[in-house]
Amino acid sequence: MNPVQSVAFDNEIALAKEFIARGELETGFAHIERAHVIGQAFVVPHARAHWLMLKVEFRRRRPVAAFGQVVRIVLGVLGSAVGVVPVGNTGGSDVSMFKRMPIASELQNIIDVGAPPDTRV
Repeated sequence: MNPVQSVAFDNEIALAKEFIARGELETGFAHIERAHVIGQAFVVPHARAHWLMLKVEFRRRRPVAAFGQVVRIVLGVLGSAVGVVPVGNTGGSDVSMFKRMPIASELQNIIDVGAPPDTRV
């Protein structure tokens, strides 16, 4: 992850944590999803985003969604490690973990700054 991506990822995570700490789980989760899109091609950021999603799902008391995040942690790490990720997928359990999704233009600009082209499926 280049410095631009790293800063953007960290900013989204920081915002997510602020909203979650105030009990604004939906808004916090949306920022984790943005972080997920930025970091999904990289093992540690990808796993970190899913870990935070898992924590939110426990707070929401949604066991099926929490289980979905556990699966995504394992498969997401593997996918990032081998360079196969569904581009733009927001990472929530309400979306197929294999579905490609459109990327918001501001996030695409961050990703384009330095993502190796072979990490995007």
